[in-house]
Amino acid sequence: MADLAAAPAAVETAAGVVATAAKRLADLAADGGKVSVAALDRHQVLAYDLAHAAAAVEGSRVMCRYGEHGPVEAALACAYVADALWDVATRVLGREAEWGVGADALAPAMPFVAAHRAPEFLAALGDLTAKHGSGPTHLPDDFELVADTFRRFAEDRIRPVAEHVHRTNADVPEDVIAGLAEIGGFGLSVPEEYGGYATGGESDYIGMVVATEELSRASLGIGGSLVTRPEILTRALVVGGTEEQKRRWLPRIASGELMAGIMVTEPDHGSDVAGVKVTATPADGGWVVNGVKTWATFAGRADVLMLLARTDPDRSKGHRGLSVLIVEKPRAAGHAFAFEDGRGGRMEGRAIDTIGYRGMHSYEVAFDDWFVPAENLIGGEAGLGRGFYLQMAGFENGRLQTAARAVGLMQAAFEAGLSYAQERTVFGEAVFDYQLTKVKLARMAALIQAGRQFSYDVARKMAAGEGTLEASMVKAYVCRAAEWVTREAMQIHGGMGYAEEFPVSRYFVDARVLSIFEGADETLCLRVIARRLAEQALG
Repeated sequence: MADLAAAPAAVETAAGVVATAAKRLADLAADGGKVSVAALDRHQVLAYDLAHAAAAVEGSRVMCRYGEHGPVEAALACAYVADALWDVATRVLGREAEWGVGADALAPAMPFVAAHRAPEFLAALGDLTAKHGSGPTHLPDDFELVADTFRRFAEDRIRPVAEHVHRTNADVPEDVIAGLAEIGGFGLSVPEEYGGYATGGESDYIGMVVATEELSRASLGIGGSLVTRPEILTRALVVGGTEEQKRRWLPRIASGELMAGIMVTEPDHGSDVAGVKVTATPADGGWVVNGVKTWATFAGRADVLMLLARTDPDRSKGHRGLSVLIVEKPRAAGHAFAFEDGRGGRMEGRAIDTIGYRGMHSYEVAFDDWFVPAENLIGGEAGLGRGFYLQMAGFENGRLQTAARAVGLMQAAFEAGLSYAQERTVFGEAVFDYQLTKVKLARMAALIQAGRQFSYDVARKMAAGEGTLEASMVKAYVCRAAEWVTREAMQIHGGMGYAEEFPVSRYFVDARVLSIFEGADETLCLRVIARRLAEQALG
């Protein structure tokens, strides 16, 4: 039996350890009453482990509330909390001095952890997965309708072509793009007055999370990720665009007329956005762009590119010298393109081959005196130097959306693993009937539901103008969990899991990208989560 009543106290024991470590890190990194990044970097192991521990605690609090819905939910919640606290304990063990805690700091929570990591408890929960899957979502009816709409579209239009696109590294089929536009997939965050479906409330964020999860269950590359690019550009326009820009671009994004690519990363500057070198130099009537961007997903097929460029030549200004431009371009199929702007400028791109996440293609793109009209600078004159902040406005939402993509991918892997385990017989018994299989499936279900509920919680916070830190937390924690879930689903398949005949092999290689894009795991943990925790502890 799940002892949900004991879960909150166990979680708060871990929260106390996290708070102590945050204060310890703050003291180590303090310089003149502020957190020094240079000092913080001297304690990266502590900062990284602290970030993931804090995310585990936050997710546990969310799951404690979820567990109140019923016995299945309570079992999933207790399994997750025990797993999360075990994760915290393994990070502390042997490094107590760095954390500033005693060896018995987590002792009060250990009876709860032991009870709910017991093989018998988890095997019983594994049995429940045969009937309840990863558990009820407890979404309101209107969001269940959203989920059903996007699930049916994903099953009917995306899943049948997902394997072909993956194995041949083909383009996203145009009928998928057109179909997603028809059901409003590109207008989820576009305000109603600009032709979208966003009303400015909580429903905008949760609707986006729900739709993204369902699309990602069918395919990460040509499903869930297809709505992320326009989402990032939409957020930047809503936050910082002029009224004229909003009326020019947003309705066409919402309708699917314009597909967007995002250009931030450069060959020498990945997560270090402040170091961006691509320049946009003032010219008669606009800007001339020079330099190279890389990992620009969907840049070939895209009609417009959201380009973060240096508009101030004074590199000492760092991120304050960056602005965002909307670069218009022709569509291009395949893995390479080259265009001229009619004024002597040139844009040339080539796709980067990857082990997974295929279909949209990620490009390296070189600009040589490419002209961009002045009216395409987001925010106009007021947008000069605000590019970093506008980009981050999109990325914060992108991180939440990436967590939803991870949940959808995990759900697909879990369903594949459960189905195969029930059908396959080994040594005279169904694979599902073995204790180890049940325990694996139980942990999968708990991690999936925690990622889902954590995403819902962050969506509500972001709708209220909060949740920036939690968006990074859920992205870091859930994307890491997705690698384990897809790996174990593949393992349940045995040798067939390694064969391209089964989609589970695709889920596994697709999961690997989740901790890299939209903010690499290490960067999120060190420069966003741990830093914020230390700043809060410093007061």
